[in-house]
Amino acid sequence: MIFTTKRLQVRKLLASDTDLFFDMMGNPKVMNPIPRPPMTRAESNEKLRLLIDQEKESTTQIWAINEESNSDFIGICGFLVNKENQHEIAYRLREKFWGIGYGNEIAKGLISYGFDSLKYQEIIGDVFIDNIPSTKILGKFMTPVKEFFNENDQCIDRRYSVTKQEFKKI
Repeated sequence: MIFTTKRLQVRKLLASDTDLFFDMMGNPKVMNPIPRPPMTRAESNEKLRLLIDQEKESTTQIWAINEESNSDFIGICGFLVNKENQHEIAYRLREKFWGIGYGNEIAKGLISYGFDSLKYQEIIGDVFIDNIPSTKILGKFMTPVKEFFNENDQCIDRRYSVTKQEFKKI
């Protein structure tokens, strides 16, 4: 177990997550707000394999999120290091788990874990400006600092930031 929140467990990704990982990565409603196209089964399987392998040798750490009550795989979360060498949170949930507060819960849990266990001093989050649910989540815990063109996703992203000292006041 990496960490837990009130209702969620964060653990390492496993090859056995393949079907539910594809349920998320192949769903246009999940991928379009990023904005990215949904993945094929083969692309999803390869992405999962890369994420599992990447954990051993990379600054990118992406983990599985499970419901604590029944161990259902509900999504992924973790940290990556962006081009400016900043620690960025990342999370994505399967569609059937939207709208019940898991996004807020996992974002807060990630930020706490980043500050308390990983000893980060600042954490950022980048989000496509039209992804209203994620802008609301990040806005609860972070401050918007800039908007910029995201070359990879061909969209305008908003960057949010929070320091350890600021987060303690929330």
